[in-house]
Amino acid sequence: MTGERALVTGGAGLIGSHLARSLVADGADVVVADDLSGGRRDRVPDGADLVEADMTDADDVARVVTSDLDRVYHLAADPAVNADDRRAQVEANTKMTYDVLERMADVGVDSLAFTSSSTVYGEAPLPTPEDYAPLEPISEYGAAKLADEALISTYAHSYGVTARTFRFANVVGPGQRGNVVADFVEKLRADPTTLEILGDGRQEKSYLHVEDCVAAMRHVVREAEGPLVTVNLGSRTTTSVRRVADIVGEVLGVDPTYEFTGGDRGWTGDVPRMRLSVEKLSGIGFEPPGSSDEAVRRAAEALAEEI
Repeated sequence: MTGERALVTGGAGLIGSHLARSLVADGADVVVADDLSGGRRDRVPDGADLVEADMTDADDVARVVTSDLDRVYHLAADPAVNADDRRAQVEANTKMTYDVLERMADVGVDSLAFTSSSTVYGEAPLPTPEDYAPLEPISEYGAAKLADEALISTYAHSYGVTARTFRFANVVGPGQRGNVVADFVEKLRADPTTLEILGDGRQEKSYLHVEDCVAAMRHVVREAEGPLVTVNLGSRTTTSVRRVADIVGEVLGVDPTYEFTGGDRGWTGDVPRMRLSVEKLSGIGFEPPGSSDEAVRRAAEALAEEI
């Protein structure tokens, strides 16, 4: 893929910025489209062109999805699983994807990589394979991601788009905010004696470091075959929210008292247990490195230097 011209929507965010950096390092000509509402300008790597664009605006989509692109990496989204305005979130996320697909078809760009989410599965048996059915998301965010996947399937099977859809576990890494690891670092910097934990702390999920996530995405884009390939990206292990708190405390050198808000989930729509099957990913030739604990520790160490 060296020499390709690629668009990364949401490329100033956690995953998008790391993806853009990886593409630039391999010689790609990269355009980052981001409205900077959640991403940061300083995350965009040297060598990538930043276009401030609102991907919910069809005119902005037309400005950045151009006929000279080889591939679109569509990461832009409102990522909050517990968003305040859930209707607006669903409408914005699905509109972005539909507008990107329509524009690609209009200008003849036929390769898409899309970031979906484990939330499309809802509360499914573990480990959850890609062909698990029925898909019953329990949050509006997960419902919107599932709708996005359906649109992408339509364009892959009926309009000649080659699509790679990635269902992520919890991706963590440096520069992140709003995730449990960063949240715990921020709270313990403010008060190292007490830490509030949403739910009962026993929520058990799979974590993947952002660098491993990007490496897996790029491997699948290179190696997978067929018009539409959907792949889980995660690790083979899980860790609990309480264990995440333990790791963050160890990294910061503090031993706080935990205060739990109670219940088996942190918020409405939270899936209390999640582990994705990664056998399909492994079959394509990428073995997820490390454990969930290791991913959390790497992220916590980086965030401790930032916060």
